[in-house]
Amino acid sequence: MKLVSSDQSELMEVSGLKTQGGDLVVVGTIMGAMPVEAVLTPAELRQAFKLLSLNLVLFVIGMLFRK
Repeated sequence: MKLVSSDQSELMEVSGLKTQGGDLVVVGTIMGAMPVEAVLTPAELRQAFKLLSLNLVLFVIGMLFRK
């Protein structure tokens, strides 16, 4: 999965997810060159859910059915 900026330049390519203790680790490369493992803690995941609204959840579900 690739994460891109608004000008469509590649920011990060996610190559995998894994668990480490009680955390979720996102494995990938930044800007096509630098390997990175980003750690998502339970507290940060709860913060992410606070950013979601009903409209945003419906939009994300709709994205699953688009090309």
